[in-house]
Amino acid sequence: MKTLFAIAAATAIVGGAAAAEEFPAKTIEVITHAGNGGGTDVTTRMMMIRARRELGTDMVVVNKRGGGGASAMDHYLTQAADGHSILTFTIGHSATVALGKTDMKLEDVRPIARGTDDPQILMTRCGVYDSAQAFVDAQKDAPLTYGTTHLGGIDDVSAFMFTRRGDLATPKIVPFEGGGELATQLVAGAVDVAVLNLAEAGSQIEAGDICPMVVLAPERMSGLPEVSTAQELGIDANFSTVRGFVVHADTPDDVAAKIETALLNAMNHTVYQGFLTSVGLDKTSVADSQVWGNQLASMQSDMDAALRELGFIK
Repeated sequence: MKTLFAIAAATAIVGGAAAAEEFPAKTIEVITHAGNGGGTDVTTRMMMIRARRELGTDMVVVNKRGGGGASAMDHYLTQAADGHSILTFTIGHSATVALGKTDMKLEDVRPIARGTDDPQILMTRCGVYDSAQAFVDAQKDAPLTYGTTHLGGIDDVSAFMFTRRGDLATPKIVPFEGGGELATQLVAGAVDVAVLNLAEAGSQIEAGDICPMVVLAPERMSGLPEVSTAQELGIDANFSTVRGFVVHADTPDDVAAKIETALLNAMNHTVYQGFLTSVGLDKTSVADSQVWGNQLASMQSDMDAALRELGFIK
């Protein structure tokens, strides 16, 4: 009888351990701050195409818009640290953390993988300027109206630092809720310039409605080989929209490792790589938790310094 009890107890322990280790056990929510069609939303959905197969469960996007990412971050803090929720984290989130607009701190999250390293691009309606230099010259005496997504984030920093370091007139900033809306409003004439990524205005560029003027990167983009960089124009302004994925800092190690492996496999698959190519990026955008973690720390420090220089943080 004791033997039977011992076997039963051992079976229960083993079964309980297996159940505790089972992941995923339900649908995984991927929480973003972006509206439908924005660069972050598109990147997240492209990652999920293969990641749900890698993880063997469904994945859904949960859009929590508002506050430059604050709504998404604060919502994420209420979720269980069991791996069944993932947060899409961008450089804009770093700005929101630096500004103290969210309860989240960088130490509250654990890096999983980077999905894009996407240079900021200054875009205008086609036909307004015949060259990048003409675009710059137009701002020497009078300001242009720049459209951005939200305020006090990477778009604002990009616009202000480009004009400041180029000794140009300080831009007027008009915020919009997402990249898709901003691209539409640029075509409509609501703003003179839009700070966007290639993915956010791809269809309008292809249609000849929007023309990229300047890439804020050290080197030209493979998807826009004819577009000058700020460096080429003598302006030291290099800024990228970085998008990646994080989980709660206290997520179990084995769960975090499983998610990282799944996301890296998904983003190194031809489906996601094709997406990167379509937006002018390449395989170097995808990086593991170590590279992504180091970049998270450095971009948080850089964003804090830039916002202080611009007077957003006193």
